[in-house]
Amino acid sequence: MRAWVTRWLRRIVIVLIVFWSGGIVLFSFLPVPFSAVMVERQLSAWLHGNTGYVAHSDWVAMEDISPWMPLAVIAAEDQTFPSHRGFDVAAIRKVLASRGENTPMRGASTLSQQTAKNLLLWDGRSWLRKGLEAGLTAGIELVWSKRRILTVYLNIAEFGEGIFGVEAAARHYFHKPASRLTQAQAARLAAVLPNPIRLKANAPSGYVLARQQWIQHQMRQLGGLTFLRPVMGEKRLDVKRIF
Repeated sequence: MRAWVTRWLRRIVIVLIVFWSGGIVLFSFLPVPFSAVMVERQLSAWLHGNTGYVAHSDWVAMEDISPWMPLAVIAAEDQTFPSHRGFDVAAIRKVLASRGENTPMRGASTLSQQTAKNLLLWDGRSWLRKGLEAGLTAGIELVWSKRRILTVYLNIAEFGEGIFGVEAAARHYFHKPASRLTQAQAARLAAVLPNPIRLKANAPSGYVLARQQWIQHQMRQLGGLTFLRPVMGEKRLDVKRIF
């Protein structure tokens, strides 16, 4: 029995490795039709009898996303994104150093890690998931460009109940395409990312408004859109197209 279980576990691991590796390669150039988190949310809604729930996303290329949006999520979630290789070592050290103190636990998850988790893993907290997330993050950073990571992240990020991706969020909350989001609107969407079910972009609490202002300040501190040049691989960014 032990040999049988071991054999099947080995087969399952091999299948998962092939599946995840294939997904990383394919989605390095193909649009992502749905993410693991979207599937999880949809199945959970059906299991709870919510047949009206639809996890919705409209894929758009980076050229069709306002440049303020990638800058906003970098400023809000991962300011070392252009330079790290998937992991913010300094932030991880701070989190480990703060363990056991009477202070709120800070996160150290980069945009690369969030992309790997949202795309290929389940939601929640466990050492198993974090370990898988680390391996998938390394694979994504190896195969994808920083621009591609941002593109996939912005297309699968959850911005509200059933609202996935920046295009769906822009049209739902601001009645415009993602290409025409302003700096303030991009910061508002980035402000709800820590908890998009509780925090509302269209009915912002005082916390969301304060976080929006902080994100806009950070965007200016980073140098504005010029900060994106090494990430986007572009010599210039056409700001006029978003107004």
